[in-house]
Amino acid sequence: MNQLIEITSVPIEIEMKTSHARLEYARASADLEISRNKGGLSIKSRPIRLNIDTFEMRSSVTPTPVQTVEQTAQKGKQAAYQATATYAQQGELLLKAKVGGPDPLAQYAFTALSPDMNAQPGLDFLPSVGPEIDWDPGELNIRFEMDKLNFDWRLNQAQFEFVPGDIEITVKQQPDVIIKYIGGPLYVPPSTDPNYEPVDVQA
Repeated sequence: MNQLIEITSVPIEIEMKTSHARLEYARASADLEISRNKGGLSIKSRPIRLNIDTFEMRSSVTPTPVQTVEQTAQKGKQAAYQATATYAQQGELLLKAKVGGPDPLAQYAFTALSPDMNAQPGLDFLPSVGPEIDWDPGELNIRFEMDKLNFDWRLNQAQFEFVPGDIEITVKQQPDVIIKYIGGPLYVPPSTDPNYEPVDVQA
Protein backbone atom coordinates (compact mmCIF):
# COMPACT_ATOMS: atom_id res chain seq x y z
CA MET A 1 0.00 0.00 0.00
CA ASN A 2 1.41 3.39 -1.01
CA GLN A 3 2.01 6.20 1.47
CA LEU A 4 -0.73 8.76 1.30
CA ILE A 5 0.51 11.44 3.75
CA GLU A 6 3.86 13.19 3.90
CA ILE A 7 4.67 14.98 7.15
CA THR A 8 7.46 17.56 7.10
CA SER A 9 8.78 19.22 10.23
CA VAL A 10 10.19 22.76 9.84
CA PRO A 11 12.61 23.64 12.68
CA ILE A 12 12.82 27.08 14.29
CA GLU A 13 15.37 29.46 12.79
CA ILE A 14 17.06 31.93 15.17
CA GLU A 15 19.52 34.69 14.27
CA MET A 16 21.74 35.98 17.08
CA LYS A 17 23.83 39.16 16.91
CA THR A 18 26.25 40.10 19.67
CA SER A 19 28.31 43.25 20.25
CA HIS A 20 31.23 43.41 22.66
CA ALA A 21 31.48 45.86 25.53
CA ARG A 22 33.71 48.86 24.82
CA LEU A 23 35.11 51.92 26.49
CA GLU A 24 34.74 55.11 24.47
CA TYR A 25 37.11 58.03 25.02
CA ALA A 26 35.96 61.56 24.35
CA ARG A 27 38.82 63.92 23.63
CA ALA A 28 39.25 66.89 25.92
CA SER A 29 38.66 70.31 24.42
CA ALA A 30 40.86 73.32 25.15
CA ASP A 31 39.96 77.00 25.22
CA LEU A 32 42.59 79.67 24.68
CA GLU A 33 42.16 83.21 25.96
CA ILE A 34 44.69 85.84 24.89
CA SER A 35 44.99 89.19 26.65
CA ARG A 36 47.37 92.03 25.90
CA ASN A 37 49.04 94.42 28.31
CA LYS A 38 50.16 97.54 26.58
CA GLY A 39 53.63 98.83 27.36
CA GLY A 40 54.93 102.30 26.77
CA LEU A 41 57.72 104.80 27.09
CA SER A 42 58.02 106.95 30.21
CA ILE A 43 60.58 109.72 30.64
CA LYS A 44 61.13 111.46 33.98
CA SER A 45 63.54 114.36 34.20
CA ARG A 46 64.58 116.50 37.14
CA PRO A 47 66.65 119.65 36.46
CA ILE A 48 69.60 120.76 38.53
CA ARG A 49 68.52 122.12 41.90
CA LEU A 50 70.46 124.99 43.47
CA ASN A 51 70.31 125.35 47.26
CA ILE A 52 71.36 128.73 48.74
CA ASP A 53 71.49 129.11 52.53
CA THR A 54 71.80 132.80 53.56
CA PHE A 55 71.04 132.40 57.25
CA GLU A 56 74.61 133.01 58.46
CA MET A 57 75.06 135.89 56.01
CA ARG A 58 71.92 137.68 57.21
CA SER A 59 72.83 136.94 60.82
CA SER A 60 76.19 138.68 60.37
CA VAL A 61 74.34 141.86 59.33
CA THR A 62 71.19 141.66 61.43
CA PRO A 63 71.37 139.01 64.13
CA THR A 64 68.23 137.33 65.28
CA PRO A 65 66.93 138.07 68.79
CA VAL A 66 68.32 134.78 70.07
CA GLN A 67 71.73 135.47 68.55
CA THR A 68 71.67 139.02 69.95
CA VAL A 69 71.09 137.69 73.46
CA GLU A 70 73.87 135.11 73.04
CA GLN A 71 76.34 137.69 71.70
CA THR A 72 75.47 140.15 74.49
CA ALA A 73 75.94 137.44 77.12
CA GLN A 74 79.28 136.48 75.57
CA LYS A 75 80.43 140.12 75.56
CA GLY A 76 79.33 140.53 79.20
CA LYS A 77 81.28 137.46 80.23
CA GLN A 78 84.34 138.66 78.34
CA ALA A 79 84.03 142.12 79.94
CA ALA A 80 83.82 140.51 83.37
CA TYR A 81 87.01 138.53 82.68
CA GLN A 82 88.79 141.68 81.49
CA ALA A 83 87.66 143.67 84.55
CA THR A 84 88.89 140.92 86.85
CA ALA A 85 92.25 140.92 85.08
CA THR A 86 92.44 144.73 85.28
CA TYR A 87 91.70 144.79 88.99
CA ALA A 88 94.30 142.10 89.58
CA GLN A 89 96.86 144.11 87.61
CA GLN A 90 96.03 147.26 89.59
CA GLY A 91 96.43 145.41 92.88
CA GLU A 92 99.80 144.04 91.76
CA LEU A 93 101.01 147.58 90.88
CA LEU A 94 99.88 148.94 94.19
CA LEU A 95 101.68 146.16 96.06
CA LYS A 96 104.91 147.02 94.24
CA ALA A 97 104.71 150.70 95.19
CA LYS A 98 107.83 151.97 96.94
CA VAL A 99 108.51 155.15 98.86
CA GLY A 100 110.33 157.59 96.61
CA GLY A 101 109.68 155.45 93.57
CA PRO A 102 107.46 156.11 90.57
CA ASP A 103 103.85 156.88 91.18
CA PRO A 104 101.85 153.61 90.70
CA LEU A 105 98.68 155.49 89.86
CA ALA A 106 100.34 157.35 87.02
CA GLN A 107 101.88 154.12 85.75
CA TYR A 108 98.47 152.42 85.92
CA ALA A 109 96.80 155.27 84.08
CA PHE A 110 99.43 155.11 81.35
CA THR A 111 99.08 151.33 81.05
CA ALA A 112 95.26 151.50 80.96
CA LEU A 113 95.21 154.21 78.30
CA SER A 114 97.98 152.77 76.12
CA PRO A 115 95.74 150.18 74.33
CA ASP A 116 93.31 152.90 73.30
CA MET A 117 96.14 155.12 72.11
CA ASN A 118 97.70 152.35 70.08
CA ALA A 119 94.40 151.22 68.56
CA GLN A 120 94.19 151.65 64.82
CA PRO A 121 90.96 152.28 63.04
CA GLY A 122 90.02 149.47 60.67
CA LEU A 123 87.48 148.59 58.04
CA ASP A 124 85.10 145.64 58.20
CA PHE A 125 83.04 144.39 55.28
CA LEU A 126 79.45 143.38 55.79
CA PRO A 127 78.18 140.74 55.50
CA SER A 128 81.21 139.04 56.96
CA VAL A 129 79.99 135.55 55.98
CA GLY A 130 78.95 134.55 52.50
CA PRO A 131 75.97 132.35 51.65
CA GLU A 132 76.29 128.56 51.60
CA ILE A 133 75.70 127.31 48.09
CA ASP A 134 74.97 123.67 47.34
CA TRP A 135 73.40 121.96 44.36
CA ASP A 136 71.81 118.63 43.47
CA PRO A 137 72.67 117.17 40.07
CA GLY A 138 69.99 116.69 37.48
CA GLU A 139 68.46 113.31 36.80
CA LEU A 140 66.94 111.73 33.69
CA ASN A 141 65.14 108.37 33.80
CA ILE A 142 63.94 106.67 30.62
CA ARG A 143 61.88 103.50 30.91
CA PHE A 144 60.60 101.51 27.98
CA GLU A 145 58.36 98.48 28.42
CA MET A 146 57.26 96.24 25.57
CA ASP A 147 53.75 94.94 25.13
CA LYS A 148 52.97 91.66 26.85
CA LEU A 149 50.76 88.86 25.61
CA ASN A 150 49.12 86.62 28.21
CA PHE A 151 47.97 83.15 27.15
CA ASP A 152 45.40 81.45 29.36
CA TRP A 153 44.78 77.79 28.50
CA ARG A 154 41.65 76.16 29.85
CA LEU A 155 41.67 72.39 29.42
CA ASN A 156 38.45 70.47 29.92
CA GLN A 157 38.72 67.10 31.60
CA ALA A 158 38.71 64.08 29.32
CA GLN A 159 35.62 61.85 29.55
CA PHE A 160 35.34 58.08 29.32
CA GLU A 161 32.05 56.35 28.50
CA PHE A 162 31.47 52.63 29.02
CA VAL A 163 29.17 50.98 26.50
CA PRO A 164 28.02 47.53 27.70
CA GLY A 165 27.77 44.52 25.40
CA ASP A 166 24.53 43.66 23.61
CA ILE A 167 22.89 40.44 22.45
CA GLU A 168 20.15 40.61 19.81
CA ILE A 169 18.09 37.47 19.06
CA THR A 170 15.80 37.40 16.03
CA VAL A 171 13.44 34.51 15.23
CA LYS A 172 13.47 34.32 11.46
CA GLN A 173 11.38 31.12 11.16
CA GLN A 174 8.81 29.78 13.54
CA PRO A 175 8.71 25.99 14.00
CA ASP A 176 6.06 24.33 11.88
CA VAL A 177 4.71 20.90 10.82
CA ILE A 178 3.62 20.51 7.22
CA ILE A 179 1.23 17.65 6.44
CA LYS A 180 0.90 16.93 2.76
CA TYR A 181 -1.39 14.37 1.10
CA ILE A 182 0.60 12.63 -1.59
CA GLY A 183 -1.90 9.93 -2.54
CA GLY A 184 -4.07 9.95 -5.60
CA PRO A 185 -7.52 11.45 -5.85
CA LEU A 186 -10.46 9.70 -4.22
CA TYR A 187 -13.41 9.02 -6.44
CA VAL A 188 -16.89 8.22 -5.33
CA PRO A 189 -17.90 5.68 -6.38
CA PRO A 190 -14.48 4.08 -6.71
CA SER A 191 -15.28 2.52 -10.09
CA THR A 192 -14.81 5.82 -11.78
CA ASP A 193 -11.15 5.68 -11.04
CA PRO A 194 -9.32 4.69 -14.20
CA ASN A 195 -6.75 2.83 -12.18
CA TYR A 196 -9.30 1.12 -10.03
CA GLU A 197 -8.51 -2.43 -9.18
CA PRO A 198 -10.95 -4.43 -7.25
CA VAL A 199 -9.83 -5.45 -3.88
CA ASP A 200 -9.90 -9.10 -3.25
CA VAL A 201 -11.70 -9.76 -0.09
CA GLN A 202 -11.13 -13.13 1.33
CA ALA A 203 -13.75 -14.40 3.60
